[in-house]
Amino acid sequence: MIKQEFLEAKKVLESFLSDDTSFERIELAGSLMVESLKKGHKLISCGNGGSMSDAMHFAEELSGQFRDHRKAFAAISISDPAHITCTGNDFGFDQVFSRYIEALGMEGDVLLAISTSGNSANIIRAAEVARSRGMKVVGLTGKDGGRLSGICDVEIRAPYSAYSDRTQEIHIKIIHALIYYIEKNI
Repeated sequence: MIKQEFLEAKKVLESFLSDDTSFERIELAGSLMVESLKKGHKLISCGNGGSMSDAMHFAEELSGQFRDHRKAFAAISISDPAHITCTGNDFGFDQVFSRYIEALGMEGDVLLAISTSGNSANIIRAAEVARSRGMKVVGLTGKDGGRLSGICDVEIRAPYSAYSDRTQEIHIKIIHALIYYIEKNI
């Protein structure tokens, strides 16, 4: 049973590896992020559940350190529990990320929006607000990309899987690739 889990993960990874457009999209997303940081802007990331953990991981590896000793990069995840519970209570859960973008998102910033289904209402709302503020939106999705796929500047989609953990496994590899790309190009 456990080995089967690894074999299933391998199958999804092999499917991702067989699509060269995935790597073109990762490079394009990385280029948007590098350009933003070079111009003094910031990267903001968000997601729900395990995707929030991935958003936090993305930001902390950039503001801290990934592989190379280098200056800190301006990256933050929308993960403050006080903000999330305050906003959720006062405005509804659908606005927990978009309110943050309204407060701190600026033209030239990049939003990394993570949703395994591509249909999380609060992620879609954050992407819409980000675009209205002149930000670029990079979406990490799964399944068929959902509604998020249509509002991203760059969408990077994990191959279809019936389970979100397979999608999250691809997402964390994409996140590490983006961080590596940023480190090597700044």
